[in-house]
Amino acid sequence: MNTTEPVARARALAASGGRRVLGIAGPPGAGKSTLAARIADALGPERAVVVPMDGFHLAQAVLDRLGRADRKGAPDTFDAAGYVALLRRLRAPHGPTVYAPAFDRSLEEPIAGSIPVPPDVPLVITEGNYLLHDAGEWNSVRPLLDEAWYLAPAEDLRLERLIGRHVRHGKDPAYAREWVARSDEANARLVALGRHRADLVLDAG
Repeated sequence: MNTTEPVARARALAASGGRRVLGIAGPPGAGKSTLAARIADALGPERAVVVPMDGFHLAQAVLDRLGRADRKGAPDTFDAAGYVALLRRLRAPHGPTVYAPAFDRSLEEPIAGSIPVPPDVPLVITEGNYLLHDAGEWNSVRPLLDEAWYLAPAEDLRLERLIGRHVRHGKDPAYAREWVARSDEANARLVALGRHRADLVLDAG
C-alpha cells in the first residue's frame, strides 16, 4: 500500500505534544505489523516505537491447560487486562522506560520485556486484531488510543498472505489452509464488527 498518507498522519500525531498512542487494527493477515513497521521506520526510533498486541498471547502451556490451544488467536487466548494495563503505563506523562513484550512467531510464544519504550518517545504504535473489540476487558482499549485505524485489504490478498505466513513458520500448507478457514476466519469476522469504531479505514492492498 502507499504509506505516504499514513506516515504523514502519524508524523502529525507524534508532533502534537506529549505521548500519543496510535492503534492499527484489522483482521488476521491485513498487514498491520507491516504498516506499523514502515511508519516507525519513517519516523525513526527517537520518534516512534511499535508495541504489538500479540505480546499478550497466553503461553502455549497455558492454552493447553485451558483447552484453548485449537483456538489460538481468539479474544480469550490473550491477556487483555495486561494489555490494557500496559497501554495505561505508556500513556503516563512521566516515568521510566517501559519494557513491553513481543511475540516470537518462530516459537509461537510471547517474550517478556523485549521492547523498550523510552519516556521521551512521542508516539507508540500498537497493532493487533482486537483494538476495536468491545467485549470484556477489550472495551477498555479504544479509549486509550489517540487514533485508531482499521486495515481492510481485499479478501483474496489477505487470505493468501495469511496462509503464506503460516507456511513460512512451519505449518504444512494443507494444515495452514484448514487453520485459516476454521480459526483465523472466525476471528476475522469478529474483528470486522469493530470497524465502525475506527477514525480511519485504509485499503491495505
